[in-house]
Amino acid sequence: MRLSGLEVIVIGGGVAGLAVSAALLQRGASVCLLEQAGGFLEVGAGIQISPNGARVVGALGQGRALEAVSLRSNAVVLREGRKGTSVLRLGLPHCGPGFHLIHRADLISVLEGGCNGLETRFVARASEVFLQGSRPSVALEGGEKLSADLLLGADGLHSVLRPALNPASLAKTFFTGQVAWRALIPCEPDAAPEAQVFMGPGRHLVSYPLREGALRNIVAVEERRDWVQEGWHHPDSPTNLRAAFKGFGGPVPDWLAQVEQLWLWGLFRHEVANYWHGDHAALLGDAAHPTLPFMAQGANMALEDAFVLARMLELSSDMPSALAGYQKARQARVIRVVEAANSNARNYHLRPPLAQIAHQVLRMGSKFFPGAPLRKFDWIYDHDVTQT
Repeated sequence: MRLSGLEVIVIGGGVAGLAVSAALLQRGASVCLLEQAGGFLEVGAGIQISPNGARVVGALGQGRALEAVSLRSNAVVLREGRKGTSVLRLGLPHCGPGFHLIHRADLISVLEGGCNGLETRFVARASEVFLQGSRPSVALEGGEKLSADLLLGADGLHSVLRPALNPASLAKTFFTGQVAWRALIPCEPDAAPEAQVFMGPGRHLVSYPLREGALRNIVAVEERRDWVQEGWHHPDSPTNLRAAFKGFGGPVPDWLAQVEQLWLWGLFRHEVANYWHGDHAALLGDAAHPTLPFMAQGANMALEDAFVLARMLELSSDMPSALAGYQKARQARVIRVVEAANSNARNYHLRPPLAQIAHQVLRMGSKFFPGAPLRKFDWIYDHDVTQT
């Protein structure tokens, strides 16, 4: 299908929205992006971009930009929380697209750099969508209505497009019994560019450096019964974080002592949408398949979605078949990634005596089969949507 002159409206200016905008603009489409905020704000914190996502960034012409503002990760180190001792070190390859540690705002800037010719509308909150006919439209708060040949929902967990494409299905959402804190602190000099995971009973903490080692990203997860809202913007007291991880050792107490501002959010499980598309509309990223953060694949799946959707539109003879092909190409893989993330959460939170047994098994396994734990996820990291 010829994309030259195709008019596209993208709802949402996050990773998914900017990536699909860049991929469509490359192919000659005319894209208008609607972002409810007043600009591309420096929100969120660290993101890990694995090779499957980095390949997409490279295919969008932004590989060098990604390298310039990210740190190549050397390893993932699993540590016992109480003492901070190493349980398993997974060395990461330096060749090829690599694993990257990057601030979300920097990734947004990288993707924005691939969006030459993009029309961006800020303070443009979509309130309703209309999918009848060959020109879907979206109503903005304030009454303005915009139409295009194709409408894409990259608007996250609370997508306005998702319920329009799935009107008969009840959203099965439930609190996982886990909450997460995010914080940024100054990073110690010469910190190794690696992600460290400190594991303890019912909780774990992940940390890695960002921005040439100037900042340290902290994500800490605790099991609890108290319900907390979703979203990145719920402030909490550092005292609560310190209390939750007071039994942790190694560098964790010093890191948490430096936390001055942090955000707390509840982790909820959402079903992958049954229907990702209509004849002239489609979902991508979290709007289609929200995932828990325990495989660090949310942004990477959004990048993959964006490239596959644009390629399907380019290769198919008509839009309905292109969008159907997009969902068929993506759905099974995404479901498998979501399930892997769900499993990882349990593995990090083991309690005695199972934790000690599992840690010993990991140590012995890494001694005799050093590459096996990473190869377990080759199906994620070696996947290349730019070549298939």
